[in-house]
Amino acid sequence: MAISSIFFRVLLLLLTISDLFVQNHGQNFGINYGRIANNLPSPSHVSVLLKSLNVSRIKLYDANPNVLSSFSNSNVEFIIGLGNELLQTMRDPSKAQIWIQQNVQPYISTTKITSINVGNEILGSNDVGNMINLLPAMQSVYNALVTLGLSQQVTVTTAHSYNILSNSFPPSNGAFRQDLIQYIQPLLSFQAQIKSPFFINAYPFFAYKDDPDHVSLNYVLFQQNPGSIDPNTNLHYDNMLYAQIDAVYAAIKALGHTDIEVKISETDFVHQFYHLHTSILGVCLGAFKIVMRKRSKPRNFKRTILCKKDLLKGDKRSRSLYFESKFCTFCTHTLELFILSSY
Repeated sequence: MAISSIFFRVLLLLLTISDLFVQNHGQNFGINYGRIANNLPSPSHVSVLLKSLNVSRIKLYDANPNVLSSFSNSNVEFIIGLGNELLQTMRDPSKAQIWIQQNVQPYISTTKITSINVGNEILGSNDVGNMINLLPAMQSVYNALVTLGLSQQVTVTTAHSYNILSNSFPPSNGAFRQDLIQYIQPLLSFQAQIKSPFFINAYPFFAYKDDPDHVSLNYVLFQQNPGSIDPNTNLHYDNMLYAQIDAVYAAIKALGHTDIEVKISETDFVHQFYHLHTSILGVCLGAFKIVMRKRSKPRNFKRTILCKKDLLKGDKRSRSLYFESKFCTFCTHTLELFILSSY
């Protein structure tokens, strides 16, 4: 079967699934909109497609003006990106303010920009210069928002690779790498002060790919499995993603913070089509399979994260982690390649 034919069928399937999802769950979901590719459709075409899929939140890796303009007067919320290459420049308060004036102010009245992601996976890289520049850049961007009267509308954060953790099992023993504590500790203090979320890029399937002899594929893909039990909290985890997020909460708590929310900024899952040459279809279908899983169990597109109760506050309340109601994401290339199929 031709690649274009396969993509077209998946497009129809996703349109159907998204319609059913909204009807049955009434929840929103979002995607990462990556633009590193050639022959991409225009932002106006992307806007039509994403609206047809009922996408209500988008994370950009830049602040492309054509994209922001194409979603004006819509209900879609945006996290825009400030590239790694700009961190040193953004240490200068005047340049940070100019960036906000050029990339946020002209659009925010008609396009819902809710957050600025300053850098991507900086602390998981080997660029010491960017690690040093990250917090000052975030502070300059935030102060510029304050100066321009936008700090109540737009938050400032940064997305982290999962490899900033030195330990994630059991989840209650989650810990950050010792060599990164000098950067993470002040970053957490700043984010607690301005009440911004901690973004994590979590990819459970990578754990299976790296150690298939000890990691159950069903545990990674939200299928029936025995799960795992945290011996310290006696919490039972029926999938790896929830365990990964609890590990991040535990790592944050170990540094003295119980006042920071963790959000998933990127994730993806494979499907049975993974082994096709067009493996991206598997990621696409897999993402929908995860959010649509087990509709007979009315979880309303959310999962109760018990770590808030057992690891952080010690009380009987629980909180919810949304698969990006505050960002349920596909991987970047899912959108890049998938959109191409429809034009």
